[in-house]
Amino acid sequence: MTTRPPHDENSLRRAAVSRLMHLAETNSLAGEHITTVAQAFGVDPRTVRRWLDNAGEHDGRYTPQRRARFALDQPMRDAVALWCGNIAAAYRDLKTAGRLGSEPVSYATFHRAVTEHYTPGFLAGLKGGEQERRKFDVHFTREIGHRNQAWEADHVEASAWVNVSGHRRKPWITWFIDCATDAVCGLSISAQTPSRENILIAARAALQRGGDHGPFGGLPGLVRVDGGKDFLCETVALAFGVFGVRRVDLPPRHPELKGTVEALNNAVKKTLFPSLPGFTHAPHTSTRTRIDPDEHLLTYEAFVRIVLEWVHDWNHEHRIRTRGNRTPYELWHADLTPVYDPDPDELNAFTLQTHHQSLTINSDGVHWKKRRYLAPYMQGRGGTKVLLRYMPHQERTVELYDAKDETYLGPATLQNEASPEQRRDVKRAAEREASRLRTALKRAERQRRERFEADIVPTTPRPVSDLTQEQAAELLDGRRQDELARQARPDLAPLPEPTPSWQNPSAPAPSEPAPAGENPASAAPALPPLPDPSPSWHQPDHPAALTEEPSDEQHD
Repeated sequence: MTTRPPHDENSLRRAAVSRLMHLAETNSLAGEHITTVAQAFGVDPRTVRRWLDNAGEHDGRYTPQRRARFALDQPMRDAVALWCGNIAAAYRDLKTAGRLGSEPVSYATFHRAVTEHYTPGFLAGLKGGEQERRKFDVHFTREIGHRNQAWEADHVEASAWVNVSGHRRKPWITWFIDCATDAVCGLSISAQTPSRENILIAARAALQRGGDHGPFGGLPGLVRVDGGKDFLCETVALAFGVFGVRRVDLPPRHPELKGTVEALNNAVKKTLFPSLPGFTHAPHTSTRTRIDPDEHLLTYEAFVRIVLEWVHDWNHEHRIRTRGNRTPYELWHADLTPVYDPDPDELNAFTLQTHHQSLTINSDGVHWKKRRYLAPYMQGRGGTKVLLRYMPHQERTVELYDAKDETYLGPATLQNEASPEQRRDVKRAAEREASRLRTALKRAERQRRERFEADIVPTTPRPVSDLTQEQAAELLDGRRQDELARQARPDLAPLPEPTPSWQNPSAPAPSEPAPAGENPASAAPALPPLPDPSPSWHQPDHPAALTEEPSDEQHD
């Protein structure tokens, strides 16, 4: 049984024909040579002779003639891009417009031409964008290295709702992982969107070792972070820079460049969050979107405890198939690379943000941001200048240092803190104001929105008219009157000249005979006319009254 040569037959045919042509030039070509080549390729000897004829027509080089194949032109490629990679829709559009050439091809031929012209990643990018295209890319893998050679840091949002003080929220986790052992060195959990505060707390936990922190940690050689503003802030750069830890700023939206921490994010999303109540991606039996009032959610404290237990299992029980089926704990202790542990006092100094001015210890403590901080060690230190360092967005407790030699004094606690009831009242007032604003904005949006009638034939869109001409004229007239009232300036209009018909209320009324049958006492007295205006009269700004300016003799 003859076995056909594998893979690229054209290259093998070219080599065989070249050998036969050489034998023919030296007059050594025999029929058995052609028969042997034909048996090797599983073809008839006449086919081999046709190969030789083809080589003779192309200067001794076998050049197979490929069949004419359908290829995409530019309008066809534009149609595929216009329909976002939908080959069937692009084919129908081109066929309707008559742009498939003089001899229209079948859909199968068009589909084959598209899949040969574009890679699967490019077609996925046409459908889902750059993020989908990157799923088809290949990447190099870094060398494993030794422990603490490189760390990676990232945030991950929990895929489960958690009860945070009576509100449904999805917490965030910030963690640092060692790339050589896959050990989680430190983490922090927050009930809101993470900031530099979460990064500094997680970094402090990762740099410390022993006790609750476990054996993992120390100073790394470098830390890889993405392009988030919180990771690139000056405070985080200072926290690592003072220890000589290089921060590698990776471009955003490139998870393949920090694959270790991305694998950790995927692991917690698949092995922890689906088992929690309130899982956001759980399948539903209906299209219900309302929140179930009887839904049982984890409290924030319980969520933090479960995450810490999962991290402990990851470091001590999780076995890595590509690393000899060993756990991160075993990999860490099998690595004999020395670990540098920083001084805890230095961690307090360089993972906190420093206030730019020195403060004074007063009789009621240290004043900062209209707050007072007290501590027992302040007794007898009145008037001492201190430096204040604090964790961003966590200012209930601050750290104080002597301003002369930066000796660490200790923590100070916020005094006169608002009660929970006061904080709740302030929050409710803000929520009421926000609700009023949302209502006003929605009403304004409904007034601005223009609705159109539905049509069944191509025509110009007609707006839905819910106003009559009389209503529109009334509204416009009312707005004109309001506009004129706002523009009115009565202080700029001059007063009219008095006439003899004006009545002076301070002068006695002239006596006139009462009409017959009417009591003269009951008749209202007539008002006397106002005197003629004199040059000494003064016209005030307000047109409600006319006053006579006193003369110099009256003042005397």
